[in-house]
Amino acid sequence: MTRAPVVVVDVGLGNLRSVERALHAAAAAEGLPLEMVRTSNDPGAVREAGALVMPGQGAFGDCATALHRHGGVLARAVADHLAADRPYLGICLGLQVLFERSAEAPGAAGLGIFPGEVRRFADGVTDARGERLKVPHMGWNQVRARDAQAAAWLGDDAWYYFVHSFYVVPDDGAVVAGETSHGATFASAVARGRLRAVQFHPEKSQRAGITLLRSFLRDTP
Repeated sequence: MTRAPVVVVDVGLGNLRSVERALHAAAAAEGLPLEMVRTSNDPGAVREAGALVMPGQGAFGDCATALHRHGGVLARAVADHLAADRPYLGICLGLQVLFERSAEAPGAAGLGIFPGEVRRFADGVTDARGERLKVPHMGWNQVRARDAQAAAWLGDDAWYYFVHSFYVVPDDGAVVAGETSHGATFASAVARGRLRAVQFHPEKSQRAGITLLRSFLRDTP
């Protein structure tokens, strides 16, 4: 049976090759053809995708600009994919851009899939022992799944690799699938229907990351 492609959305931000390689490793582990994974910035390819992966490292404003360029055709293609409840995996900026706005880029519009905003970690944030923590939050940290349904794809208190200074604050806490502590507790994963999005980088998270990507591919048509 021919499977619809898994399209990695290219908004010109981040190392797409590392995401591709991790998806290829996950596909191979699942016995799936590597050619099902494609990278494109073509709205037509996004509309034909069975699943989308939206990675991104960098600035919220640059990501929003790329999505809304040329009259917003790419943004509409992604939004239509999500409205149809087709599988989506957002990584880092691919999570943040699902929200309405970000303190990083006042005036820049996200996709608005979820009400809420993106905030920056406060300078001088400290851990439970009062020791100062660095911003950006960089390195390995634990993701606590909110329930059994979230643990099925996030793992049970699994460790993932983070690189970020900003984090999402959903208006509706029901969409939060996983939480992480960096001074304070923040939402490190959200989910609704067949949408999954994470603040960490599965492609940099070794076995835990490949396990998450395998779970995502198993749920694609």
